[in-house]
Amino acid sequence: MSDLFSPIEPPEMASARPLADRLRPRTLAEVTGQEHLTGADGALTRMIASGSLGSMIFWGPPGTGKTTVARLLSGEAGLAFEQISAIFSGVADLKKVFDSARARRMSGRQTLLFVDEIHRFNRAQQDSFLPVMEDGTVILVGATTENPSFELNAALLSRARVLTFKPLDEASLEELLKRAEKAEGKALPLDEDARASLIRMADGDGRAVLTLAEEVWRAARKDEIFDAAALQDIVQRRAPVYDKSQDGHYNLISALHKSVRGSDPDAALYYLCRMLDAGEDPLYIGRRLVRMAVEDIGLADPQALVICNAAKDAYDYLGSPEGELALAEACVYIATAPKSNAVYTAYKQAMREAKENGSLLPPKHILNAPTKLMKGEGYGEGYRYDHDEPDAFSGQDYFPEKMGRKTFYDPPERGFEREIRKRLEWWARLRRERNS
Repeated sequence: MSDLFSPIEPPEMASARPLADRLRPRTLAEVTGQEHLTGADGALTRMIASGSLGSMIFWGPPGTGKTTVARLLSGEAGLAFEQISAIFSGVADLKKVFDSARARRMSGRQTLLFVDEIHRFNRAQQDSFLPVMEDGTVILVGATTENPSFELNAALLSRARVLTFKPLDEASLEELLKRAEKAEGKALPLDEDARASLIRMADGDGRAVLTLAEEVWRAARKDEIFDAAALQDIVQRRAPVYDKSQDGHYNLISALHKSVRGSDPDAALYYLCRMLDAGEDPLYIGRRLVRMAVEDIGLADPQALVICNAAKDAYDYLGSPEGELALAEACVYIATAPKSNAVYTAYKQAMREAKENGSLLPPKHILNAPTKLMKGEGYGEGYRYDHDEPDAFSGQDYFPEKMGRKTFYDPPERGFEREIRKRLEWWARLRRERNS
């Protein structure tokens, strides 16, 4: 396996620099963990071979090599490299960069402009890139940790190819540790379990695994070997990679929802706990559990909605951490409940029909006639009061006459909806008999 970071100078000449900075790749071929981009058949490798680069958005978590790859890409394509950060730059900074790129282009050299955290630019600032991308002044490479579909202008996305950077797997992180040990000339003072624990702490972040390794070397006394528990004490615990307002938030709530829908209470509890541990608002989780109850369980178990509402209220009453157990109980309940989206599907179908036929009047026999004029127009005429009918069922038609009868709700043979289906079939039979 190739390396994400390789020495670019002897360690003794650069010992003051962070390890992650000292072990950067020198070529795209040395980058590891992103073989789908930089491998022999990778997307970027093919672009370089073709001699033509277009604008790109690098999307991926921190520490996966986005900045390094952009810099190497400019070198291998023979482009001038400019780098700015959306956090520290404004309109004036962009104008200076664009002017420099135009002057450079006049002399026959194109510029690769790398914009870190590009999603931090507002819509107007993002639009400012469009003219210089279109006329070839710059080849834009934007880096973002957030989903470009949500954070970047459609116009910008239409002019750039989105390339996804993956979190580094355990093998890639282990390779980084070996390269670090070679560069430092000594082994990490960790036993096997502690080494595996350090890799897990890095959470797919190459920069993080090297930073953690440096902390271990600084803390170790002569001939000292740390176990997993000692490692936790030394480096503490990295905060979960989770931004409550961005991708981490949406990814975990999606995983929780799909685990509940898939009737896997263990996976559902795991994602629930990850969100709580990361500092998510428990009442937000409570609201999402209520949504899952009505969307994925529905009338297959009517108690699901009651229990989820009760759990949300219980947390509101008890607070943290006691109230979190109520959320866990509701989570397990709905994960193990019979599933049905029949009401959800029926609602969507009925809404479409309502939008298409929203001008149709209900049949007159089910309308009230509070005035003589309305009564003379036939309002309420022929209405049969269901409670006065046999079996408390009249079998009348309630849809607008031009629509005819429609069927939206089709309960499955699961849970409580099995009984509802029996009732509907019985009423359908009575309706046919009484209207024949």
